[in-house]
Amino acid sequence: MEAPPFEVALLPTTELVAFWRRLGTYPNLPDKGSFGEQPESIEIVPFSAKYREGIASVILPIQQSELNIPISLEAQPDLMDIPRYYQRDNGNFWVALDKERVVGTVALQDIGQQQGALRKMFVTRAYRGLELGVSGGLLKTLVAWCRERGMRWIFLGTSSKYPAVSRFYEKNGFKEIGRQELPPSFPAMGLDDKFYAMKL
Repeated sequence: MEAPPFEVALLPTTELVAFWRRLGTYPNLPDKGSFGEQPESIEIVPFSAKYREGIASVILPIQQSELNIPISLEAQPDLMDIPRYYQRDNGNFWVALDKERVVGTVALQDIGQQQGALRKMFVTRAYRGLELGVSGGLLKTLVAWCRERGMRWIFLGTSSKYPAVSRFYEKNGFKEIGRQELPPSFPAMGLDDKFYAMKL
């Protein structure tokens, strides 16, 4: 049998991640249908002011270049004042860090009645995929926070233009619902045409 070009199977997981990142690509690993395994190099922590610029550097390029939304930071008051919009009541805002570099975000907005809205889920392109576990780690952190605080429901909105996003939420326990099933306090966005809920 011909030997593979790289002895990657002999490397620990964290070294494999670094190896793939240097190559700028990742192998197609089996889909585990779960949150995924978060690498040791990735840390998820609540927002603090020192991460403000890093958050903008993740979110804005995705909105502007990948989603083709002509929006500025100044047009998003929630990002201009994260503690006021998210870190109140049972809400919070988390960042995924790779050696203090922000590579992902997620927010929970408390909308009352023990319900929360999942917002601002963004992961920079090089850190996406089940093998890296960044998206799953962010979601797992948010869900655990909600359960610890006795919240009953998490709601979110997304666009049918991004089927991979819908698949991610469906694989992680969210059920699609109709717009009419959303609570009145849910902050639906203009592009949202698909909605999901998770009962805790």
